[in-house]
Amino acid sequence: MRIVITSATTAEWMPIFVNVNELYTGKSSRLKLQFYQSGVGLLASSVAITRLAIEERPDLIIQAGIAGSFSKKYAPGQIVLVNNEILGDTGVEEKGVWKDLFDMKLEKSSYHPFEKRKLPNPWIKQYNLMNLPIVDGITVNQVTTQPTRIAELKKKYGAAVESMEGASLHYVGRETGIPFIQIRSISNYVGERDKSKWLLKESIEGLNKVLLQYVDKLYNMK
Repeated sequence: MRIVITSATTAEWMPIFVNVNELYTGKSSRLKLQFYQSGVGLLASSVAITRLAIEERPDLIIQAGIAGSFSKKYAPGQIVLVNNEILGDTGVEEKGVWKDLFDMKLEKSSYHPFEKRKLPNPWIKQYNLMNLPIVDGITVNQVTTQPTRIAELKKKYGAAVESMEGASLHYVGRETGIPFIQIRSISNYVGERDKSKWLLKESIEGLNKVLLQYVDKLYNMK
């Protein structure tokens, strides 16, 4: 089984990179683990993950990274899996109302790879090996900071977390048929710009502890 862990930055997977069992990166014929940096944002990550999918054809792509939380239910430090991904800022604001691609009739709501305006992960039950909480995510190019915008996104989409790369993984995975899983560690609440209140270091440490356990479980899968 060929596994690739990808993140926007190397910092997000570096702890597992230096601590993972060498069996998984070299000797094992049962599981081969690689690491891949996609770059930050929807554009860079879409190109990078597409190249990864086409050139490497891995058996599973794990996207691991930090995320902001819209909900007090998912506090900084918690680890979640993202099921449905939503494009959060592809559209237009017209007369004070936000309209996405589907509102504008530029895309059909269930035209592949979309299902009811979302990009669901069809492999999430198979690969939720840690029984992590399953949430919906929203992908943006501009990090959400304004209270009115936060309220608008929460009301329209009901997503629990926000990232800048999640939809890239889901779109490419669904188009190519390559299984994927998106693991996110909450570093902050969406809109909180005082980084002294973020748990950036702790969220990355927690994420990598889960990744180490997750890879062990993949190795022992029957």
